[in-house]
Amino acid sequence: MNSLSLLCHWTMKPTCRILTSCRNSALFGFPPAKCYHGLAKKGNLSNFCVKIEQICQFQTNAFRVSGSGHVFNDALKASQVPSWSFGQSGVISRSYSVGTTRRGVSVIARLASNFRNLSTSIETRVNENNFERIYVQGGINVKPVTVERIDKDENVVREEESRIEVSDEKQNVSNQEGLDEAKVVNAQREYSDIEKDAWKLLRDSVVTYCGTPVGTVAANDPGDKQTLNYDQVFIRDFVPSALAFLLKGEGEIVKNFLLHTLQLQSWEKTVDCYSPGQGLMPASFKVRTVPLDGNKYEEVLDPDFGESAIGRVAPVDSGLWWIILLRAYGKITGDYALQERVDVQTGLKMILNLCLTDGFDMFPSLLVTDGSCMIDRRMGIHGHPLEIQALFYSALRCSREMLALNDGSKILVRAINNRLSALSFHIREYYWVDMKKINEIYRYKTEEYSTEATNKFNIYPEQIPLWLMDWIPEEGGYFIGNLQPAHMDFRFFTLGNLWAIVSSLGTPKQNDSVLNLIEAKWDDLVGHMPLKICYPALEFEEWRIITGSDPKNTPWSYHNGGSWPTLLWQFTLACLKMGRIDLAQKAADLAEKRLRSDRWPEYYDTRTGKFIGKQSRLYQTWTIAGYLTTKMLLENPEKAALLFWDEDYELLEICVCALSKSGRKKCSRGAAKSQILI
Repeated sequence: MNSLSLLCHWTMKPTCRILTSCRNSALFGFPPAKCYHGLAKKGNLSNFCVKIEQICQFQTNAFRVSGSGHVFNDALKASQVPSWSFGQSGVISRSYSVGTTRRGVSVIARLASNFRNLSTSIETRVNENNFERIYVQGGINVKPVTVERIDKDENVVREEESRIEVSDEKQNVSNQEGLDEAKVVNAQREYSDIEKDAWKLLRDSVVTYCGTPVGTVAANDPGDKQTLNYDQVFIRDFVPSALAFLLKGEGEIVKNFLLHTLQLQSWEKTVDCYSPGQGLMPASFKVRTVPLDGNKYEEVLDPDFGESAIGRVAPVDSGLWWIILLRAYGKITGDYALQERVDVQTGLKMILNLCLTDGFDMFPSLLVTDGSCMIDRRMGIHGHPLEIQALFYSALRCSREMLALNDGSKILVRAINNRLSALSFHIREYYWVDMKKINEIYRYKTEEYSTEATNKFNIYPEQIPLWLMDWIPEEGGYFIGNLQPAHMDFRFFTLGNLWAIVSSLGTPKQNDSVLNLIEAKWDDLVGHMPLKICYPALEFEEWRIITGSDPKNTPWSYHNGGSWPTLLWQFTLACLKMGRIDLAQKAADLAEKRLRSDRWPEYYDTRTGKFIGKQSRLYQTWTIAGYLTTKMLLENPEKAALLFWDEDYELLEICVCALSKSGRKKCSRGAAKSQILI
């Protein structure tokens, strides 16, 4: 067994001294951290904390890192990096001990950059020349130019340094003046009563772990006697909370959240003895207090990968939201060091490997089961739901920006490049409907057998619902909810369409058409409270068959056509991107009239969103955070540009099989067979 030694540094800023212990960790085979608290009369936990900055002692299946003060350079060569074991793990925790001075280790080490050359298992077929042109000759992750130091005359160097110092002083004075002006501007604008109330409620929902903030609970209703899992920190629910804190300049809680959820990756929990795939992120986690022997207790992070959820569905979207939030943290704070850490890079690769793994599916879209996203109950969205595809596309674009480009990641970046182009074409071509497209489907011929078939998915024209023919406006269109062989789900799903705009999954014309449709059908999609999660609702026998007679998803309630205020911030982001601030302001003004008086509900019921949901939780955190994020985005539209993507025209040039007739010929069955050696 090879061994090497190195020092580790905890990059988070703990509010107390933390002693971590090592056994069966979720990442790198590192041990989880445990937190023991003495039950002394004093309430300050920091009195019982042991200093965190200690020497690391990690153990993996392949090698051991033991406490010492030096590093073996030979062991840092890329060729000697071991195959990490990202296997199963126990409960993540941190331990505190009363009156002890024993040494501890930090769970996440700042390893040497050489360890970034971790290979991936992804193999793909893509045009090598195109890839090298974009990604090697000035594409993604272009670092600032580094100028080599040239020896100069000592006096010249000193003169240049003095000029630089004077310039820096002037710049600092100028920056300080700018900050002072900003403070004056901010001082002139006081929060309204509703904003003050929202910020208080958001801060009250913060969850701490060993004295540090790590997230916000899903809902904090004091009158709720049956919390179910609403007292947990959900990855998808925390995103608007994270953006609210980031836009306010409070990034610590977001950084802690990203690192702690990273530690929960690849959990050992199973559903009927079947383990989740490596890289799976939990849907949520809860900070639990476990009593120990003596006068101690332990805080643990207990994640839920779906084994406790209603329906036992694994969360496909959690890892995608985590990647999107990681990019947003770097963009808003400027702290790109977090995404460059070796543990974060490895966690990112694990999520991507899980999503990009080859399977039986022939489409570039992700094949998932029902209930694997925001609509987390049976609603007939199994297959290739739009929401997952839009988030998947966004996460791939985020990853392309954040992945460190080296020999160990080039294959993975090629796979991302390939999937982005194929997915973009697939959604734009086959998911899009407007008046022209619906009329084309109406005249489809069926049972076509050839690679040049027009009706590629054998869609029968009788599938077009009657409501759609009267509902679709002349100017406007949208992406349908799902597409599979002989099946098109023509329902309008708001989240997927909004993220198609935000990520430029749709063309600029399509993105503009989606907002035109929302404006034209404002009463149906917005009504008294923005925004409908989907339209229209499933009713009568269709509701019984598709939802399984779900009493919570009755027509125009909850996931079945309910109105969700948290969608407001995503609608605002899409509107700001397309220059439609008037629509966003109109929706925000509408929501502001009712949210506070209605006590911040989770969702609203009825066809126009007039009534508070019959089983809606009150003081729902992502309703509160969505409102605050919306207000800050409207006041600072330039911040929105940090959170969306523009069209990538270089990506379109390397689309693998469909943008031109010559491309289709290259990817035809005949061309594929000609490559097989007989």
